[in-house]
Formats: sequence, C-alpha cells, structure tokens
Amino acid sequence: MSFASAAQIAGAVVLLAVGALWAIDVGGVRSVLRENALDLELPFSDATPGQPLVVIDIDSDALRRYGPWPWSRALLARLVDALSGAGPTVIGLDMLLDGEDRLSPAAVARRLAAETGRADLAAIARELDDGDAELERALTLAPSVLGAVLSQEPGAPYRGGAPVLARGAPRLPDIWRATAMIGPMPALAAAAAGVGLIVFENDPDGVARRTPLLALAGGSLAPGFAVEATRVVREASTLIIEAAPMRLQIGDRAVALGPDASLRFRASPPEVWKRRTLSAVDILDRRFDAERIRNAIVLVGSSAPEVGILRRTAEAEAAPAVQIEADAITTLMSGAIATRPSILAPIETTGAALLGLLAIAAGAWLRPMRGLAVVAGLLACWIGLAAALLHWGNLAMDPAGPPALAALLFTVSALAGAIRTERRERRLRGRFEQHLAPAIVARIVASPDALRLEGETREVTAIFTDIEGFTAMSERAAPRDLIALLDAYFQMLADIIVEHGGMVDKIVGDAIHALFNAPLDLPDHPQRAVACAVALSKACAAFRIRPEARALGLGRTRIGLETGPVIIGDVGGKRKLDYTAHGMAINTAARLEAANKELGTTICIGPIAAARLAPGTVRSIGRLKIRGRSEEIEVFEPAPSKC
Repeated sequence: MSFASAAQIAGAVVLLAVGALWAIDVGGVRSVLRENALDLELPFSDATPGQPLVVIDIDSDALRRYGPWPWSRALLARLVDALSGAGPTVIGLDMLLDGEDRLSPAAVARRLAAETGRADLAAIARELDDGDAELERALTLAPSVLGAVLSQEPGAPYRGGAPVLARGAPRLPDIWRATAMIGPMPALAAAAAGVGLIVFENDPDGVARRTPLLALAGGSLAPGFAVEATRVVREASTLIIEAAPMRLQIGDRAVALGPDASLRFRASPPEVWKRRTLSAVDILDRRFDAERIRNAIVLVGSSAPEVGILRRTAEAEAAPAVQIEADAITTLMSGAIATRPSILAPIETTGAALLGLLAIAAGAWLRPMRGLAVVAGLLACWIGLAAALLHWGNLAMDPAGPPALAALLFTVSALAGAIRTERRERRLRGRFEQHLAPAIVARIVASPDALRLEGETREVTAIFTDIEGFTAMSERAAPRDLIALLDAYFQMLADIIVEHGGMVDKIVGDAIHALFNAPLDLPDHPQRAVACAVALSKACAAFRIRPEARALGLGRTRIGLETGPVIIGDVGGKRKLDYTAHGMAINTAARLEAANKELGTTICIGPIAAARLAPGTVRSIGRLKIRGRSEEIEVFEPAPSKC
C-alpha cells in the first residue's frame, strides 16, 4: 500500500471517528464547550430588566448578631414587617419553611402537649409567642413568594403555587422530574402569594446555569421560584403553557419553552451583587433607604458560608443561591431568554459537517497561510451568526462546537498536507541533488527567489562528454548488460559533477552535458569545471578496467569544455519543461569534445575557459577550425601536472 493510500484511509478513519464523537457527544465535551462559549456571549446580549431588584442578605454579620441559622420565624417576621413597610412589589423568601418553627415557644408547648397528652400545655401554647403565626401575618402585608424543593422520596402530593393550564398538547420530553415536592407549611403557603421551586442543576462541568421554569413533581406541574415571582409582579392568577409555539404565558409575558422547560439565566459577577444587596442587619435595625425597596422585587436569602448554599456559576466560584435566584428573575423579567429549540441540533450538525468539509479542503488544497485565513474567515462567520441569533433572536446556537470541529479537521488536513508536501519536497530535493550540488540545492530551498528559471543571459562553463566507440559496443552488448553498465557509468559521472558544484543538464545517449555557474552563481566556475573534467577522465579510465566494462569493450570518455555567455531557462510547454542553455559556448564545448578524436586527446578546453585559469593549469595543443565559427581558435588540455 502506498503512503498516499494509507494517508487517505487514515484520514477517512479520523473523519469518521471525529464525526461519531461529535454525534454522540462523548463525555458531554461538546455540550460543555457550547455552554462555556455561551457563557462568554451572554453578558453581551440584550438583557435589560424592567424592574429594580434588591437582595436582602442574611450574611455572617447578621448571624453573629441575631444567632445561627435557622432563625426563628418570629425574627423572619420582623424582617418581612420592615420590608413590607417600604412598599416592595414582591418579597421572595429564598428558603424552605417546611414544618413548624422549632424555635417558637408556642410550637414547643404544642409538641410537649402532644407527647404528654396534657391539655393545660396546649392551652398555654395558645398564649405563648407563635413564630409561625407571626410570619403568617407578616406575609399578608405584601405579596410574597416562598420556596419549595423537589424530592425523590415518596410523599403526599403538594399543592402549592399557581395553577398551570395547557393549551394543546405541549411536548416537554426533558422536563425536570421528581417523585414529590416539599413546600412550606400549609398556613404559610396560604398566606403567601406564590410558592416556587428553589432548585438548580449543575452542568457536567460543575457550573450552575439553569433553574426550572416548570418541573413535574408527583405528576403535577410546579413553577420555578423565578416564574412565581414574575407572575406575582405581573399580577397573573394562572400560568398557561402554549403548545404551538411552545411557550409559557406569565401574565402579559410570553417565555419560550425548550424541551427541558428550564431557564438559562445570565450569571452576574460579585460586583453586581454588591450594588443590589443590603444586609439583613440594616433592615432589622431600620437603617436603610426605603426608596430602594419601594416598587422593587426583594429577595431574602443568605450568602454566609456556614449556611452552605453556594454554587459555582459562569461568573463566580461560590455564588449564593439567593444571588442566583436574583439572576434568574432578572433574566426572566428582561424577556431576553436564551433558548435551544430542537431545530438547532440538526442545524449545528449540518453546519459542523459543512465547515468540516470546507476546512479539510482548505487544508488539503491551499497553502497553509491562505488556508488558515479562509478557515478563520469561515469560523468568524459562524461565530458571528451565533452571536446575531443570540442577540436578536435569543437562540442559543452553539458558537464553539462546529468551529472547534472545523479547526481540528483543518489542523489534521493541513498536517497531512504538510507531510505530503515534505515527502514531495524530499523526492524533488533528491531529484535536484542528482543534478546539482547539495549546497546549491540547500541555497535554492533557503532562498527560492534567488532562482530564476524564466530565461536569462548568464555566463557558464559547459562540459560535454562522449564514449568512444559506443555505437559498435551497443550493437554487440546484451540490453540488460548495457543498461546496467550505463547506469553505473552515469551515476559515477553525475556524482563527480555535483561534487565539483556543477549541474547535470541532461543525458543524451552515451553523452552527459553539464553546466557550471547555473542556476545559481558559482565562483571560479572555469577552475571548477576543469578540475571536474580531470576527475571525470581519471574516474572513466579506472571504470574501463572493471570486469563488466572490459566485457563489453567500453571505450574511453572524451571531454570538451568551454566558457561563455548563454541564454538559459525553462524551455517547453505544459507537458514538458527542460531547463537548458543555448549559445556559442554550448556549441563550442560539443565541438571540442568531438575534436578529441582528431587531436588524440581526452580533454579539450576552449580559449575563453583557458584564459580564466591560473598560469600553468593548461597547455596549448594547437589551433583548430571548428564548425560554426569563422576563425580558428586555440585549444588546450590540462597540464600534465594537473592530470
């Protein structure tokens, strides 16, 4: 199997594997990536609440001053009394007030009367301070909402909160479900304007991002705390689920419902908490600005670590539950609620597939920087589309998953392309090094702009070789033996030429043509060419005495050499290009090679090349009239001391 086929198979396997991992969302990685990206986008979307909101914090200072949690309901009643007098729109108690107040004297007396059967204790209980009764009274002074939780333990059905009606057949396949709901004691629930669920669920990465708009508890629909607070503010008596399109009607506010009927709230940072928070100490001491409370949504809860209701959100490592509820109400009241209708999943999958295919194509067919620019542009378009849908349509389309997949596939494709290119370059480099010295090839690789192939006038020194008596030898030799001999012969000559800095221009029949000072500048190219000719002559003489050469009767090698200006460059068409030279120096070198037969020499050097050599390098062997030149020229051969 070829490397290309193996790479294609490996690429297909990687593509299928990545697609499968994307489709099944192994380990929730895709969901976590999407949610973290939305965490970055949501703060920039339009979410302006239409109602002021104040958090009353039962903080550590309040616990030190008024005692540890849980507080008596008489103390909570004092807090609600103080707030009610300032005229809030609604007071939400972010806490579960189930069962009787264990700290109330009246409740203690009632428990003792029940345990002992003493009627006098029951009578005394009616005369003692009753925290539950105090809080029940306080809750009637201003519209209030109390908290409830879900439970998987079997229990009696709890009827709390506003009734939920449905129009059509709404489909909420992923709605939060529980066996039962635990709410405040009935007397407190009756005094309150609403009861809502104070529950959250962490995503796989441990971050709380959602609270239920609705949940199914023991077969009945129960509203979330934020929904109940909004309903009371909107003065609505019921909640209505519309089936087409899926939405929850809260008075005059319509909220889109996703398959899980949850609210993805916009988490706020701690600096926002400080601006909207008052200490419970200030409220109980009546040291607060009532105007901050007037017509505001007021939530009462605790940020104290000892209470232990802290969760990680997108903006904080330890957010108090009451601040999270405040974020949920703010998000709901703003109307800018990010939802994920079921149509988004196939859109994201299609987008991921298209981006992935385009990324693969860019990595395979474009140069790295151009491919990177194209892919970056595509990813920016997707991210921009996701941001636009969130900002103007409140659609939480995944801004990160498809781009991350495309980036991964582009990286794999570009890496595969780089491997292919590197292998191709190695092969080309090897081919070049058959014609050029490795140092020259390295220079071309390092500075491609230095290489001019489109055509130029350049001075070169040309060498032509030829095997004496080759035609007769080829007629009597076996083809396999002849080819094997020529392969070894030309390999030897090419190595010597490249070693001396020359370029093997071409091999024609039994002849080899070489150029010095092309395609790049080569200092002292005439001297190098002459030294190369001498080395070729010695090597060929040694080669002739090899058994395989003697068996075929290999003749001596004649060499012609001359220097001069030539026109050199790529010549040919689309199907065949040949980097070659044309000029008098080329013709003269070829004629000088043939003249060796008449002169009885092995190396014949032209006058221009000889003039460039150091004194004593060559000696004259006479004058010669060659075809193509009108005058005789003096020709030379290497001095005996150089041979």
